[in-house]
Amino acid sequence: MLQTSADAPHFAAGAHRIREERGYKGLFFSRLRKDIAAAKKNDPAARNKFEIWLTYSGVHALSWHRWANRLYRMHLKLLARMTSQFAKFLTGIEIHPAARIAPGVFIDHGAGVVIGETAEVEEGVVIYQGVTLGGTGKEKGKRHPTIRKNAVISCGAKVLGGFTVGEGARIGAGAVVLKEVPPYATVVGVPGRVVRINGEKTQDLLPDKDDPILREVCSLRERIYELEDRLETVCGRLSRDEDAAKRGDAADHADVAGISEQNEVKPDENL
Repeated sequence: MLQTSADAPHFAAGAHRIREERGYKGLFFSRLRKDIAAAKKNDPAARNKFEIWLTYSGVHALSWHRWANRLYRMHLKLLARMTSQFAKFLTGIEIHPAARIAPGVFIDHGAGVVIGETAEVEEGVVIYQGVTLGGTGKEKGKRHPTIRKNAVISCGAKVLGGFTVGEGARIGAGAVVLKEVPPYATVVGVPGRVVRINGEKTQDLLPDKDDPILREVCSLRERIYELEDRLETVCGRLSRDEDAAKRGDAADHADVAGISEQNEVKPDENL
């Protein structure tokens, strides 16, 4: 049966979809290989790539996310959310379908990891269990962080807001990061503070003057200094009073001894 000119656009569209699907499959497996290589590089407990593919929940979660992200971009948003929730049930890792995650990201252990809708994670990033890449309110637009290449987000860290965590930065375990992090910086504490840049110790860059925790610590430190001064004064007074009491006891003892000698009865020599 000969192809008519009217059918040509339909055949062209079908061929384009087939090529696109083949390209996606190739891209999917290419990204999967990068995810497995990242796990092998960053986890000393990983023995081989086949074991990683079978057992690593972080690799599974990223694979499911790529399929959910494709559905989301095809405007099948409900199906995309259902896919992400199913992946959460399987892996314990919740990634919004709209989040942009590059290949070569490693999510270690992964339990409790949450990645928000507008978050962006670049290649080489390592994320440990309990990490949240979230927002700070109900605002629209960009409200989740961007994590640059080769950054490390340690277990339990919370990165909240639409700012950037610089390339090679390290976020300490349990830190709560609320402002931008420079490249190759180390951040620890609640709220997060920069303590190192390029491996060199540094004070926090422009710390917030209205930090309530900092104010409380300074107040407690001043109170301790004041109490130490008062304690030193009281101890000095007690020491002087004790010395005076000792000198008084010695004088009283000497007076008593003198009176006893005077009152002592001498024997009669004529007897």
